[in-house]
Amino acid sequence: MSVFFQHFQSFFSHTRSRAVGFVFASDGLLYGSWSALIPTIKTKFALDDAQLGLLLFTLPLGITLANPLAALMIKRYGMRQSTIVSMVLAAAAFALPVAMPSVLLTGLSLFLCGLFFSILNVAMNTCATSIERSEHIRIMSTCHGMWSLGAMTGSALGSTLTGIGLAPLVYMAIMALGVAFSGLSLRPAILSIQEEPRADDKGATFLWPNSILWGLIVLSLCTNLAEGAMADWAAVYMRDIVLAPAWMVGWGFAAYAFFMAAGRMAGDILLLRYGNRQVLQVGGAVVALGFALAISGQGIFATLLGFAMIGAGVSLGAPVLYGSAARAPGMAPGAGLATMNTFAMGTFLAGPTVIGFLAKSTSLPFAFGVVGTFALFWCWKAGRAAGLGVN
Repeated sequence: MSVFFQHFQSFFSHTRSRAVGFVFASDGLLYGSWSALIPTIKTKFALDDAQLGLLLFTLPLGITLANPLAALMIKRYGMRQSTIVSMVLAAAAFALPVAMPSVLLTGLSLFLCGLFFSILNVAMNTCATSIERSEHIRIMSTCHGMWSLGAMTGSALGSTLTGIGLAPLVYMAIMALGVAFSGLSLRPAILSIQEEPRADDKGATFLWPNSILWGLIVLSLCTNLAEGAMADWAAVYMRDIVLAPAWMVGWGFAAYAFFMAAGRMAGDILLLRYGNRQVLQVGGAVVALGFALAISGQGIFATLLGFAMIGAGVSLGAPVLYGSAARAPGMAPGAGLATMNTFAMGTFLAGPTVIGFLAKSTSLPFAFGVVGTFALFWCWKAGRAAGLGVN
């Protein structure tokens, strides 16, 4: 326990790691808040599951198309400026979807959210990697834990406050202003991060994946599918399948995000002790068990426990894979991560739509079961990851 306490004390007392951690948390706050309001959008436009899946397709579409742009911006303007500017723009963008009067405009606003979310995602992860490399500390997993804490807070607050009568637009406007202000206040600390070119920098912003990146992409396909299922469908599952009360529909994603945060907060220590490959393998098994429990039909609390297990199991997937991609040899800062994301986000892109059509033709629990099956494949693949740069 003292080891974990010392790690957190070191993280929060270090100006640059703390600043980047709060950037991650702010990003998660925006995403979690949007996730809690998805059922509101479904009801507002009277969408069925397939139609909702198509609408949700637009946000990851923006993320995927912006990945090469993110690497280009980091190369041209630097990871520090890209982090600050994209954080403020993402805050403004996430206030738009709940204000739109039509499905088309909602989709366009979500596409815009995806663009700025992607640039911020790559920039802040590159900042965390730079701190680790230049200052010889481990912070990546804890930063992702901060993202999950933000997502948990946003989802729980969004669900509870709008469930008791606060207008969704007012809630999102408050969140956007808070995040934008945080981005500006963190500017001095972010600008103090060392921005040093890699020794093996070939100047490319996007490259076709090498064998190491292909392996990382395959694993990321599975982790992203589980994360996408929770982000886009947890609140809908709580309302339509579990029949949770309105103020509680966001708690499913909150339970998932809380245990994801807990796993990530402990991740830098766990990865050092057990190794990346073993942690990934166990995580896949826990995710599969979590989906099995969630679809067992045992009620609200069994579903919350299942979602919590999914959060714990998936928690260290992104820190391991992002860190490995960001350190990929022969690529400019941000290019390896952006290249992996461009391919791996395919499941995050197609996932909401596929889940929606599966839910309409069969059921949402069946669709979740399919995602759990992919988690079993992830468990098997991680056990064979000796040559994938995740040892």
